[in-house]
Amino acid sequence: MKTKDYTEANRAAWNEAAPLHRGQNHDDLIAAFQTPGYTCLNEIETGVLIKLGVAGTDVAQLCCNNGQELLSVKNLGAARCVGFDQSEGFIGQARELAAAGSIDCEFVCSDIYDIDAAYDAGFDIVTITIGVLSWMPDLSGFFSVAARLLKPGGALFIYEQHPIIEMLEPGQAGDPLQWEYSYFKREPFVDTDGLDYYGGTTYDSKPLYSFVHKVSDVIMAGIEAGLAVEHFEERPDHISCTWYNAEKREPQLPMSFTLVLRKPT
Repeated sequence: MKTKDYTEANRAAWNEAAPLHRGQNHDDLIAAFQTPGYTCLNEIETGVLIKLGVAGTDVAQLCCNNGQELLSVKNLGAARCVGFDQSEGFIGQARELAAAGSIDCEFVCSDIYDIDAAYDAGFDIVTITIGVLSWMPDLSGFFSVAARLLKPGGALFIYEQHPIIEMLEPGQAGDPLQWEYSYFKREPFVDTDGLDYYGGTTYDSKPLYSFVHKVSDVIMAGIEAGLAVEHFEERPDHISCTWYNAEKREPQLPMSFTLVLRKPT
């Protein structure tokens, strides 16, 4: 399969999941964003964004899903905000949340690898958050897109789950840790159990393709795209909707990381 084959398959699966996610939390988010200044971002993400000087800057989010994080960035004082996602269903939800809160954000439906060149060099900050990188079949191409969206001197901020936990079979708190997969796995995971990571139910879904990218793969893809590492921290914080069996266990595993890469001026 080629990159486009994977992204098209995943787009269909995310569109299939969009109504399910809508039923889980959309009404609550509508109400939340009607409160001025509401943010869903945790202290770690907020802290890095404030340190980057997010207020008054132009920000893009890659794979923005339903837009709640980008809308929160806007409520932190960002200027122009644009979210990109390939799922029409989730982009529709993002636009509804923006309208509900009268928040000025643009949401663009596009394969991330095909983002229009009109957006090049348009952003001071590009953000990538939880669960994005594992859906990317071509990490080098993905970082090339992020780099071209940045203005000279701009920053790419990544807040992601640590790939080491993908070696584990997911479980609930108290379940034993079962090491099942290689950290160096190159073939994608193929799943047809659906994307209900809120309710935890399974359903016969369109096939989903996800990938394990080592931390070194991520950092080197950024460097090869012309970006310089400014900050990197591995963290014990659990930010996924799975692997509760690894949360707060001793000895503690890294469960997330923050990474900032800077485009040269």
